[in-house]
Amino acid sequence: MPHTCFILHPRFQMLAYVLASETLRIANRRAGRHLFTWETRSAVSGPVAASNGREVLPDVSGWADTVDADLVVVMAGYEPLAVRPQGLRSYLSRAARRGAILGGVDTGALLLASLGLLPEGTRVVLHRDAHAELRAAFPEIAVDDGIYALDGRILSAAGGTATGDAMLAWISGQVSPAFAEAVAEDMAHGSIRPSADPQSVRGNDDPVLRAMRHLMLAHLDHPLGIGAIADSLGLSGKALRGRCLRLTGQTPSALYLRTRLSHARDLLHSTALTVTEIAFATGFGTHASFSRSFRAAYGETPSSVRKEAFGAVGPALLPASRPPLA
Repeated sequence: MPHTCFILHPRFQMLAYVLASETLRIANRRAGRHLFTWETRSAVSGPVAASNGREVLPDVSGWADTVDADLVVVMAGYEPLAVRPQGLRSYLSRAARRGAILGGVDTGALLLASLGLLPEGTRVVLHRDAHAELRAAFPEIAVDDGIYALDGRILSAAGGTATGDAMLAWISGQVSPAFAEAVAEDMAHGSIRPSADPQSVRGNDDPVLRAMRHLMLAHLDHPLGIGAIADSLGLSGKALRGRCLRLTGQTPSALYLRTRLSHARDLLHSTALTVTEIAFATGFGTHASFSRSFRAAYGETPSSVRKEAFGAVGPALLPASRPPLA
């Protein structure tokens, strides 16, 4: 059964930790068995205080191996580089060599980068307040403005509610997209948000643009015309376009395309669907049109992203389970 290790650093986000662990608990309830196991470790070798002052007692002390982890998530907050315990890097390196996905939540990606565990060119997400620090210290790492990213064997999230989306995306790859969506419904979370959903967008509080985004997310496989969306919102196409440009700097069509392509990239990383199936699932009529749009947006083809994520073995053959906790 897939095993997760959460590593908590001082002033980590309690909301992120609770969401991550609760997502696994609810997944087990949905499965009707202990499908996922997890443990918590502390970067300070004892109880660790969250940003709200509440302490969490770790399940495991030190950095000796227990159960081989499929996912190791570093949860950091303010001043993530202030605590780098001896043994942490070795533990993370061993986990990575055994095939684990390494994760960073909030400022966790910055800590992973400081330990030399992010390959050059890796696309990561972290809280927007830490973007400048990571870009300055590690220019070879690609900082994404989305809410989470699953790039190869690196999972990162901005923290907060985005942590739930990141865990659901990982569960999608471990079990199936349908199972992950069912877990999302059990959490009253709705659908899993695309990873490229921005952390902060002008207009996020605008009820019309929120409604527009909901319509777009509900129709990724068969995109609605912008005129039909405008009609549903009680606006003219011109009025909707002007509102989007004023509040986001992008047209409705550009926002819709970005959302569809983001969802496609998530599917490439987390499912065994073929590139053609992903093209149809995100509203592209042909493999060729999908590839052209994807390459224009991300600078690489869908096939190359799939190969980078899974290598020669392909997604269907990746190991998906570990021994249970003793």
